[in-house]
Amino acid sequence: MDSPAAPIVMVHGAFCGGWAFEQFRQPFEAAGHAVITPDLRGHGPGEGAHAVVGVSITDYARDVARLCAGQEQPPILIGHSMGGLVCALAARRAPVRAMILLAPSAPWGVAASSMEEAITAFGLHALGPFWAQAVAPDRGLARTYSLNRMPGPEREAVASRLRPESGRALWETLNWWLDPFMTTSVGSGPLDAPCLVIGGERDVVHPPTTVRQTAGRLGAEFIEAPGMSHWLVAESGWREIAEITQGWLEAVPA
Repeated sequence: MDSPAAPIVMVHGAFCGGWAFEQFRQPFEAAGHAVITPDLRGHGPGEGAHAVVGVSITDYARDVARLCAGQEQPPILIGHSMGGLVCALAARRAPVRAMILLAPSAPWGVAASSMEEAITAFGLHALGPFWAQAVAPDRGLARTYSLNRMPGPEREAVASRLRPESGRALWETLNWWLDPFMTTSVGSGPLDAPCLVIGGERDVVHPPTTVRQTAGRLGAEFIEAPGMSHWLVAESGWREIAEITQGWLEAVPA
């Protein structure tokens, strides 16, 4: 591509912060990119749980779009999990050079393809009106399903850093069929920017069948990562994911 030094904005998923990319950003910085890893609204260090109450995924997308628009040239967007959906929504609002989504949450209209996804979507309702709350992270579930391919000490280090997430954003993402405003709709037709979507073969949070549907909705190329789970940014094999991403970016035409 003509602009190998285009800035990269990496957007984290639910319950996380920009720290999720501490390792993943390194190969891109070594290749000459300026890498920005913002904390989504309410996710910064020292912010209390109340900081995410009432925050919509649209708020996240608008914040990321403003960050992109403020760069000297259209940036490359890389998003993980819910951050992937945020990136897709932001890319409809601001010019981006290219976009890579890692195990992204599905947009409006893409149905769950596994029992685990359905259970997660319905299970939140056991918390009561969770959409008006800050939802605490379930570290046990994270260890079992998201961080399951990480060595024990690394898994515990990540689990200890998880923080409350906006119940409203979770509702808009996981219960999209109940949302009359279609908040997570990415619109019709492919995005203006080239897009790559990667899903882990063993991911039960966002299974590859669902992720493939998301890629189709965005008009994106899809790659299934053999043997990998959900935490593509730091679990065993993350360097291969970074290499795939860098190789794809080098092939993107100007």
